[in-house]
Amino acid sequence: MDNLYHPRPDGYCGDEDNGQTSAWYVFSALGFYPVCPVSNQYVIGSPLFKKAMLMLENGNQVVISAPGNEIASRYIQTATLDGKRYTRNWLGHKDLMKGASILFEMSDTPNYFRGVKECDKPYSLSTATNNVTSNY
Repeated sequence: MDNLYHPRPDGYCGDEDNGQTSAWYVFSALGFYPVCPVSNQYVIGSPLFKKAMLMLENGNQVVISAPGNEIASRYIQTATLDGKRYTRNWLGHKDLMKGASILFEMSDTPNYFRGVKECDKPYSLSTATNNVTSNY
């Protein structure tokens, strides 16, 4: 994101692809992305901002906070969803649509112990385990 996107006429890294490049950037800047659009999961990445608020069409809001987010602090140490410890490496669509408060504690070193259980992993077509839940 830092290397290939800039606020200039040549700011996109290739074809805009009917808005998909912009959508990827916005999702990624928020810190999550629908890697597999047919699942109900958004895979968590590192947010670009210290705080972002999404006003949903249904009137609910999603607040994403990463107060220690700096260029050198790109790794998520801990996460909470609605005040509760959250170890999954994905967010469910249903959880987001009912409104959510997401807090990321950021660090300059990775946490190799967070999100390592089987249930923490997002859906993957390349594995035999299908951990997608019906959260629509």
